[in-house]
Amino acid sequence: MKNFVFISPNFPTNYWRFCAELKNDGFNVCGIGDCPYDGLSWELKGALNDYYCVSSLENYDEVYRAVAYFIHKYGKIDYIESNNEYWLERDAYLRTEYNVKTGFTASDVKKIKFKSEMKKYYKKAGIKVAEYCIVKSLAGCKKFIKKVGYPVIVKPDNGVGANDTYKLSDEEQLKKFVLNMPPIRYIMEEFIDAEVNSYDAVIDAAGNPVFETGNVTPFSIMDIVNNNDNGVYYMVNRPFDDVKDAGRRTVKAFGVKSRFVHFEFFRLNRDQRIGKKGEVVALEVNMRPCGGFSPDMMNYANSTDVYKIWADVMAFGKTELAPGERFYCAYAGRRDGKDFVHSEDEIIERYRNNLKVIDRIPDALSPAMGNVMYLANFKTEAQMDEFYSFVLKTR
Repeated sequence: MKNFVFISPNFPTNYWRFCAELKNDGFNVCGIGDCPYDGLSWELKGALNDYYCVSSLENYDEVYRAVAYFIHKYGKIDYIESNNEYWLERDAYLRTEYNVKTGFTASDVKKIKFKSEMKKYYKKAGIKVAEYCIVKSLAGCKKFIKKVGYPVIVKPDNGVGANDTYKLSDEEQLKKFVLNMPPIRYIMEEFIDAEVNSYDAVIDAAGNPVFETGNVTPFSIMDIVNNNDNGVYYMVNRPFDDVKDAGRRTVKAFGVKSRFVHFEFFRLNRDQRIGKKGEVVALEVNMRPCGGFSPDMMNYANSTDVYKIWADVMAFGKTELAPGERFYCAYAGRRDGKDFVHSEDEIIERYRNNLKVIDRIPDALSPAMGNVMYLANFKTEAQMDEFYSFVLKTR
């Protein structure tokens, strides 16, 4: 029996499904988390063969010893994985120390986590990238801005989501940022007016996609976080051809195998220095599933089970499960404190045949996604747009 160590299997809460499908495919599934065993959901308890609770997943020594415990008890570890952006580096270092070859290792961390390094591989794939510089001094930033103009975007070179990402529109904002920025490495990029289109896929052991989909985020996640706006994005009923082509080339450039990936691209809203309106250019790569409840949205949009597809690839290198009927799956994330016109009862009454999930968003995800989510399926974009207007309308 093969041994799979899953890091933080209880967060997000839907990730127990990855563990369940691994177990169904014959793995011995061992979880490591900082939630006491009694606090795990009954679904997750049933999906795990064993569990090791640490006081904090931030404590590398504790997690290291947890893996050692599983090796002593069960033998060689075949996979160490979290499917979580926050722990990708931790996964890579653990694989390196325990000689686990099925995934990225310590030497790969730069290219999969640092935005400045990702650009090299996007270029290798023949995809345009935004001009950038590393923030070192006010003078260096001014020199860069003289080339690309205001506004510019600043964000951690190694960051998660849109956290600590800012738009600087003039020299006063620039000076304030440089004087007060935290002691971490920041990247500055030219501003790109665009919506975000993603390439989401499960890549098999040979480096080929066995499942492909994508989502659209029509509004800036940076603005959603910084302005406390509602969360809006949707799964398309089929991946756009140009995004699919760019995604496949990116897979090859990074040498991805046996992974779930979420690659982000800009689709330009207008002609700009970097390209023409409608053109697809690179944003960043994420070597894990699209976060939060997106895997469930992929299932709803494609009438399939991405948890099983991924587990099949881990177990057998491939899958036989194919998508079914296609839909647009809409995510509307209402923000607490806003005066919405329509009540939840009214939403349920109007969209009872479309709604898939209504749930509270975990606090860790709410800055980018809102506080209460409504997931719903639609056959057309027009129906989906009407849903957004109804659910998010405020007084």
